[in-house]
Amino acid sequence: MMESDSFVVPAISCGHCKGVIEGALALLEGVAAADVDVAAKSVTVRYDGAVADRAAIIAAIEDVGYDVPKAAGSSSAGG
Repeated sequence: MMESDSFVVPAISCGHCKGVIEGALALLEGVAAADVDVAAKSVTVRYDGAVADRAAIIAAIEDVGYDVPKAAGSSSAGG
């Protein structure tokens, strides 16, 4: 089942940040799309919930050097 989550990532400040985070998420199994909004300092990810989960997505973002506050983010199931 496809899901969508958004995460606030306060350290996003430029196109380089966008590329690094989107690139890391593209390598994560189950991720269909990742979009970083530099102005909003947010990351929106569509993924297969049977393969990936919020913890794996957060870990991928943090592994490339960007903290994800644990209280941030929202989830919604989609089709």
